[in-house]
Amino acid sequence: MFGWEFPPHILGGLGTASYGLTQGMWQCGDMDITFVIPKPFGDEDKSFANIIGCSQVPVAWRDVDRDYVDARIGRLMSPELYYRLRDHIYADFNYMRTNDLGCIEFSGRYPDNLLEEINNYSIVAGVIARTLDFDIIHSHDWLTYPAGIHAKQVTGKPLVIHVHATEYDRSRGKPNPTVYNIERDGMLNSDHIITVSELTRRTVIDHYGIHPDKVTTVHNAVIPLSQELLDVEKHPSKDKVVTFLGRITMQKGPEYFVEAAAKVLRNSHNVRFVMAGSGDMMEKMIRLVADRGIADRFHFPGFQKGKQVYEMLKASDVYIMPSVSEPFGISPLEAMQMGVPSIISKQSGCAEILDNVIKTDYWDIDAMADAIHAIISYPALYRQLREDGLAEVARITWDKAGRKVIDIYNRVLGR
Repeated sequence: MFGWEFPPHILGGLGTASYGLTQGMWQCGDMDITFVIPKPFGDEDKSFANIIGCSQVPVAWRDVDRDYVDARIGRLMSPELYYRLRDHIYADFNYMRTNDLGCIEFSGRYPDNLLEEINNYSIVAGVIARTLDFDIIHSHDWLTYPAGIHAKQVTGKPLVIHVHATEYDRSRGKPNPTVYNIERDGMLNSDHIITVSELTRRTVIDHYGIHPDKVTTVHNAVIPLSQELLDVEKHPSKDKVVTFLGRITMQKGPEYFVEAAAKVLRNSHNVRFVMAGSGDMMEKMIRLVADRGIADRFHFPGFQKGKQVYEMLKASDVYIMPSVSEPFGISPLEAMQMGVPSIISKQSGCAEILDNVIKTDYWDIDAMADAIHAIISYPALYRQLREDGLAEVARITWDKAGRKVIDIYNRVLGR
C-alpha cells in the first residue's frame, strides 16, 4: 500500500481511513501488508502493517557501516532492510538532493513543493517495488497514484487505486488540470478503482470517463473507540454547543454553517457555535461571523487532533457537516460514536449509509437552522438520534469494508 498519512500524524480524513481499512483487512486474516508513507515518526502502530518511510529508502548508493545506519534510522527501519533496498537502486540519482544515507528528505505533510514530493515518492516506490515480494499494489488517493503506476510498471503486478476524494470535490467543479491529469492517469493505469461512495463513483465515471465495470464502492467505517476516549472529560456549559469540525475550505461549506448559526441565534440565545479546524477560508469565516454580529457566540479553536477531537465532540450537543461535495465524511460517524446527534448534507457519501441523522441540502440554511433548533429544543428527538445513532454506528466496522477490498483483490488476481 502507498499512502500519504498514517496515524497518529494525520492532517485529515485520509490517514484515518487508510489506517482503519488496513487494520480491518488484517483482521480478516492471511494478509501481509506493507504500508509506505513519505515520512514516519516512529510512533506508528506496526501491529498489523509493516511501515516503510520513503525518507529512509536509499536512492543513491552510500558506503556506510551497519552501526551508523542503526544509529541514524534504527528506530524507523532495520539496517538489514536499508541494505536490501540499497541493492535495488535502479538509476543514478546522485544529481538529486540526498542525505548521508543516500535518502531523499520528505516533509510528511502537504508542502508548497507538493508536486516535487509526489515525484520523489514515485522514484522511491521504484526501489521498494524492486526489493519487496508482494501480490498486489494499492494506492491511496492521487498523491500516490504515480508511485503505484511506477510499481506496476516495474513488477507487472496489478494496481488498485483508492479514490478518497477527487479534484472535482475539492474545487467545486473547477479542477486544477495538473491534479486532474494525475488522477485520470492513475485511473487509466489501474486494474480496478475503489471509491468511498456511490457519489464519488459517479464522479469517476462521469467526469473522468472510466467504464462503470472498473469502479466499485466500498464505504468507509470507524474503529470502535477505546474506553479512554469514550470517558474523556466533559466540560460543563450552560449553553447548548453546535460544532463544525473539519477543514475550513470551500468543499466543506463553512459559510453555510455560519449563516445557519445566525438564523438560530435570532430566536435562541443559549447556543454557542464552534468551528474547529484550519484552512484557507478561516479568516473569511471570522469576518463573516463579525459581519453577522454573532462573534460573541462563536469560537474558532483551530485544528484539533487525537484526544482533542473527542473532547470537542463530548462537549457538543449537535454536530454538523454542511459539505458541498463530500466523498464520504467520517467525522459524523465519530460524532455518533460519542452520542452526538448529527446533521449532514445530502451531498455527502456517508448520507448513503446513515439513517439516524438529519439530512439537508448544503445550501438550505433554513432547513439546517430548523434541524439545529429542533435537536436543542426537543429532548425526545435528541435522545432518539443519540441512542439510535450509537446503535447504527456500532454496526459500521472496518473489517466488513476490508472483506470487500479483499474480494476485489481476488477478482483482480483471477482467484
